Amino acid sequence: MELEKLVAGYVSAGMPGAGALPDLDLGSLSAAAVETVDWRVRRGAWSAWSDAAARVGWCSHPVMLRGSSLTLDAATGVMEGFSSGDAPGGVVRVPCGNRRADKCPACSRVYARDTFEMIRTGLLGGKLVPDTVADNPLVFATLTAPSFGRVHGVRDGGLCRPRKDAGECEHGRSLSCFKAHEDGDEQVGSPLCWECYDWTSALVWQWHAPELWRRMTIALRRALAAHLGVTGAGLRKVATVQYAKVAEFQARGLVHFHALVRVDGPDGPGSPAPVDGVTLAHLVEQAARGVRVEAPPVDGADVPRVLRFGVQLDARTVRTGRPGDLLDDVRTSDELHAGQVAGYLAKYATKAAHDGGVQRPHMRKMERLCLSLAKRAHASDPYSPYVLLGKWARMLGFRGHFSTKSRAYSVTLGRLRAARRRYARLKAESERTGQPLDVGDLDALLLGEDETTLVVGSSWEFVGSGWGSVGEKELAEAAAARAREYARLKASNHKMKREG
Repeated sequence: MELEKLVAGYVSAGMPGAGALPDLDLGSLSAAAVETVDWRVRRGAWSAWSDAAARVGWCSHPVMLRGSSLTLDAATGVMEGFSSGDAPGGVVRVPCGNRRADKCPACSRVYARDTFEMIRTGLLGGKLVPDTVADNPLVFATLTAPSFGRVHGVRDGGLCRPRKDAGECEHGRSLSCFKAHEDGDEQVGSPLCWECYDWTSALVWQWHAPELWRRMTIALRRALAAHLGVTGAGLRKVATVQYAKVAEFQARGLVHFHALVRVDGPDGPGSPAPVDGVTLAHLVEQAARGVRVEAPPVDGADVPRVLRFGVQLDARTVRTGRPGDLLDDVRTSDELHAGQVAGYLAKYATKAAHDGGVQRPHMRKMERLCLSLAKRAHASDPYSPYVLLGKWARMLGFRGHFSTKSRAYSVTLGRLRAARRRYARLKAESERTGQPLDVGDLDALLLGEDETTLVVGSSWEFVGSGWGSVGEKELAEAAAARAREYARLKASNHKMKREG
């Protein structure tokens, strides 16, 4: 037992939160992970592995590359080279970058943090976005999928569908349900009658959902132009529409969109807007309810469809943009609210269809049907867009991006990633030279245009992905879980100090 404690302490020393969190409980790990720990500790190889895992942020499936690159510092004229031959094992590991929490908890957390910052800067400014965006009208909209048949759900009242007079469907199944479902119940989201449910229309809607959103943004700009009495082409002279949108899978397997919509003046982000938030909410709802897509049939045996968003549409005013309005309140209140909204959207950007490991039977049916519809479409017309449904079967037919924004809403994810790489380079240089890093204007330093470094030659090849064993993968995910726990601990301590 004492030896086990010593080993647990030694292993934990190389993981996030060392000293602040309890030592890793080896008993909670699988036999494969414990064997990996034992093998590496006895051979003195644990530190090397933990350092390598830390460099990729405890990624579950790091990508292994072999090659070299050559960079030129334009300011000094110094040429520097880097080769994978200088790395342990002759390969360089980089994070997989997967946004899905069920695939890589570590990388999805980075994606969520970046999405949080992207959304938050569009709410309050910062990271080279003017602070005056916090004064402009803002609307939070939720656009859902229509109903394709009655489904089981978690209801506020407790029982699913407690109607004694609901009767039965044409297949003899009851249209009521007196069960109180819980979130983890695999029956949640599944149809009351699988024969009555319009599976094909649901998947066709899912396939065209990105096009519905695109047309909604066009309709919103046209509605705003009509409200302001200008032409569509002349709208840019008086106002611009900016948005950030994330897609979330519902329990029934269909996505719905959460979006923050902001109106700026003609001079860019933060310039005074010509409408208020109440009017903007009305225009968003008007555009969303009016938009439609005419979807072609899957094959000769199918029918064309007119697709719309669901009737459960919500557009709420977050800020009116009018000085002194009660919704604007004080800046500290806005900041708290902005953080909550940004965190809410960032969380959903990392979800997948099978989030939380709940493999619901109706989702498995949707996967199979995607493959079946793709084959039907190909047999009818090899150039049909539905032929690609099989490629997106794992996403239940949804082919859109889970996180999108308009060009001028806020900072881009690409620029945030570039800033992270630049910070790592500057920090390493600071440690090498002993010169402290100037953090006086860190945003400008990290997010500004980088004209000092130029890659003049690069050649890399893919070697493989993942860790050497199941045990190593589990250890990386255990460390990633500790990193999340440590981050929550630091945030809690920071909040207590701030409030105390």
